[in-house]
Amino acid sequence: MRNTSPSSPAARQADGNDRLWSTSVGEDTAFLLARANAITLAAANAAVGGFGLKVRSYSVLALAVSGERPNQRELSEFLRLDPSQIVALIDELEKRGLVRREPDVNDRRVNVVVATDEGREVYAGARAATERAEAECFSALDDDDRDQLKAILRTLAAAPGASVG
Repeated sequence: MRNTSPSSPAARQADGNDRLWSTSVGEDTAFLLARANAITLAAANAAVGGFGLKVRSYSVLALAVSGERPNQRELSEFLRLDPSQIVALIDELEKRGLVRREPDVNDRRVNVVVATDEGREVYAGARAATERAEAECFSALDDDDRDQLKAILRTLAAAPGASVG
C-alpha cells in the first residue's frame, strides 16, 4: 500500500493543509468518512453526469437493472432517502425512458421499478464511468486494502443500527 496517510508527503502535497491533519478532527472517524464521502461523491457525480445522472438517480437505475425488482419502499429504505425523493427520482428516470413501474406479481397494489432496454444501456456506460472514477479515487489503496475497505463499509452500512434515524 502506498503511504498516503495525512502526514505523508503525498497527502500534504495533494491537500496543502497538513497542519490541520494534526488536529483532533484529523483522527475523528465521522469526519474522515464525511471527507472521503465528499471526495468520492464529487467524482462519482462527475462520472455519471455525462449520462444525465447523479449518484442518487444512478443508484436507483442500478437497482432497477439488478433484476431484483425493488419497490419504492425498499428503494427508500435501502438508499436512506425520503419516499418523496424516491418518487421524484423514479419519475425523472421514467420520463427519460430508463425505467418503468410495474405491478408486483406478489402484491398488485405495489409497484416495482424495472429498467428498460435503454436504461440498461445507459447504466452500462455509467457503470464503466463510475468504475474508472472509483479506481482513481481509491488509487492510494492496493487491491487488498480496497476490498477490505468495501467489506468494512458494507458491514457498517448493513449493521442493525444503520437503519435508525
